[in-house]
Amino acid sequence: MGDLANGVFGVTSEVQRGVSRLLLERGWSPLFEFTLPTGRRVDVAAISDTGDIAAVEIKVSLGDFRADVKWSEYLDYCDRYYFAVPEGFPHEILPAGHGLIVADKFGAAVVREAPHSPITAARRKALLIRFARIAAERFARAGDPFAP
Repeated sequence: MGDLANGVFGVTSEVQRGVSRLLLERGWSPLFEFTLPTGRRVDVAAISDTGDIAAVEIKVSLGDFRADVKWSEYLDYCDRYYFAVPEGFPHEILPAGHGLIVADKFGAAVVREAPHSPITAARRKALLIRFARIAAERFARAGDPFAP
């Protein structure tokens, strides 16, 4: 079980790294494991210089995708929604109405751009404040792991 778990987690972190690089190249600021007000966690959330919010859900296997019933709950909390998968993942099983990114540890490419579906101004403000606070707290704790 350990080898299987390490393999899946290894591929997930490689896809995450590639997605992060792609988002940074496109001028987006990514944050991993972003917790929404619902308590659900988006694999990667990112904000643009105009305040748009993207959510990226990483799927590394068919089982991972089939077992996930929560991804649709993220749609109300982003302007753009993407699935990110490793090379070789069968694209045809993913819903066609969302963006698609193929990634590895070196980078990523957008195979299908996500449609823009603007969220409400009030929700955007709340999410941007939440994003900023989480990012700032993580940065502070990285510099002082014993902070209260």
